[in-house]
Amino acid sequence: MTSPRKILTGVLALAALGLGGAAIAGATGGDGEGSGSVPEAAKQAALRATGGGTLGESEQDGEKGATYEVEVTRSDGKQVDVRLAQDLSVVAIDSDTADADESADDGD
Repeated sequence: MTSPRKILTGVLALAALGLGGAAIAGATGGDGEGSGSVPEAAKQAALRATGGGTLGESEQDGEKGATYEVEVTRSDGKQVDVRLAQDLSVVAIDSDTADADESADDGD
């Protein structure tokens, strides 16, 4: 027979785990979509990689081995997603349009 004390201990342990996970997700900005705080240096690195433009959304990202994803609208109006490694080196620059699946890192 399980004692009420063991049940209470188990319930408290589960509650602590749940609160701990929520605290970690809140601290890292985690919402299951990879969003989170992107350092200003990453945003500036994305602008350098595209030769300037206007910053859009940015988030922590794991695609293609990247750490950050920064959306940039180039001066020609094309939107690209700049994927950066932890050290802010460029992993990939991808077209942000739904119908274009090619990489846009060819310098145009």
